[in-house]
Amino acid sequence: MKTLKGVIAATPTPLNADLSIDIDRLIGHCRWLLGEGGCDGINLLGTTGEATSFSVEQRIAAMRAVAQSGVPLQRMMVGTGASALADAVALTKAARDLGFAGALLLPPFYYKGIDAESLANHVGEVIAKAGPFGLKIYLYHIPQNTGVPFTAEAIARLRERYPDIVVGLKDSSGDIAFSRSLAVQFPGFDVFPSSEGSLTEWKSSRFAGCISATTNVTGALSQIAWSDPDSENGRQAATSAMAIRGVLGGFPLMASVKAALAAMTGDGGWERLMPPLRRLSPAERAELFARLGKTDFAAEHAPATAG
Repeated sequence: MKTLKGVIAATPTPLNADLSIDIDRLIGHCRWLLGEGGCDGINLLGTTGEATSFSVEQRIAAMRAVAQSGVPLQRMMVGTGASALADAVALTKAARDLGFAGALLLPPFYYKGIDAESLANHVGEVIAKAGPFGLKIYLYHIPQNTGVPFTAEAIARLRERYPDIVVGLKDSSGDIAFSRSLAVQFPGFDVFPSSEGSLTEWKSSRFAGCISATTNVTGALSQIAWSDPDSENGRQAATSAMAIRGVLGGFPLMASVKAALAAMTGDGGWERLMPPLRRLSPAERAELFARLGKTDFAAEHAPATAG
């Protein structure tokens, strides 16, 4: 049974001063997202979570800590992609064994020019070595980062071979026409665009929801758009969410989302990023909040001092 639908936040990974993962802050943020934050689900350790900047051991340790925290895992998918097959297997197996609702699988992203059959074979090896029982895989299509797209041809092969395992896709390409075409071509295959702007068309386009970095900030507005997409209220909420998203996207996205969370929580430690990413400069930060001040970003979200 698939339990991931609606507004899903791709959560950032908070860091301690030594750049280790701040588990307590991560768990607290997950709880907030699923409550006051307005989200139906969470994508843990994805691109927004800087997952590929952490070791396999760090990622599994974070997964285990979240799993043991009591956060409802049926509302969480976790990024398990890696360039090395053994790493992808270990992460995917851990996600399933710990009880997460799904594994969000990147393609192997070092070698380019991978054809559909080779890509399908790679995913098949991950499934075989992790063990297929209870496995739910969501493909992660982000070709601007990986250089390796999950094409319709590759998806068709995977759906034919593993219809109960390869159950959906996160489309971070920004190509909404591609998202729409997949949802039509593959009935029962859950397609999640990466922008809140898709929420008002989820019924007509057959989307399962959206998975977005900016729903860490826009979750409550996005929930209105998802829950009531045909009403004026829903459309206005989507417009407000997209205005905030537009501001955040005008800066390095991981840094801007973390800066917004620092302001929202009063905890400047949120602004830390793993190298090679960096936090916003003071000038960038000032400009970010000046622009956010012209949106529905809550007035009480005054910037916090970076820690």
